[in-house]
Amino acid sequence: MRWIDTHCHLDASEFDADRDAQRALARAGGVELCVLPAVSVSNLETVRELAHRHGDVYALGIHPLYTLQAAEQDLRTLAARLQALRGDPRLVAVGEIGLDGFVPGLDMARQQAFYRAQLKLAQHAELPVILHVRRSADALLKGLRDIPVRGGIAHAFNGSVQQAEAFIERGFCLGFGGALTYERALQLRRLATHLPLSSLVLETDAPDIPPHWLYATAAMRAQGQPQGRNSPTQLPRIASVLAELRGLSLEALAQATSENARRALGLPTPAQAPLP
Repeated sequence: MRWIDTHCHLDASEFDADRDAQRALARAGGVELCVLPAVSVSNLETVRELAHRHGDVYALGIHPLYTLQAAEQDLRTLAARLQALRGDPRLVAVGEIGLDGFVPGLDMARQQAFYRAQLKLAQHAELPVILHVRRSADALLKGLRDIPVRGGIAHAFNGSVQQAEAFIERGFCLGFGGALTYERALQLRRLATHLPLSSLVLETDAPDIPPHWLYATAAMRAQGQPQGRNSPTQLPRIASVLAELRGLSLEALAQATSENARRALGLPTPAQAPLP
């Protein structure tokens, strides 16, 4: 079986000690491709270099949580890199971009300005986008209505059915990962079970959003046990939860979600020439 992890921050410092080993383990487990999104101009080159080193793909963008530190010059830097790398087949999207309505202290007007500016960059580059969606689905959809792009992925989606359908209508797939593995995530599990299979992709968001078997409770952390680090090696096990919820074989789920990811990001199919 071949899997695609559509959202993995393998450049994060949590992987400094064993980054290459973790990627090799994930590949041995069937994760043939990881999508590595940037979060600020400081790691644009890092994700590009990692993608080429590991045979993966990448996205360039400014994450909403980094907009407080970002400046207008960062948008110009991003635009220049997107233009310079237009011929790189491993550059597949503008991302991670979006809006965050959960973390306190963020300036929503500033987030909106960076979000809309990056939608315009994606439009100009004719690239899909990878969206950060946290208590922000309606505002993100409004931006997409005003500035249409070539679809993409709504990462870590946890909105309503109506919001999900609105993203799907605009050419987006919806990313599901570790949060799906918690039995109390009833709304998320309903979405993952009842939405069209053609709209689903899998992700880890490593090192974040650990599945339940890696999660350390507050009491455990108080006793000195660290939070479990998520990694792309966990994707097949996360997939097994989704397969059980939908009553699918792992083989069928791997084929469907990989095809969906390839369509959403414009990746070549296995029958076509591989990425150079």
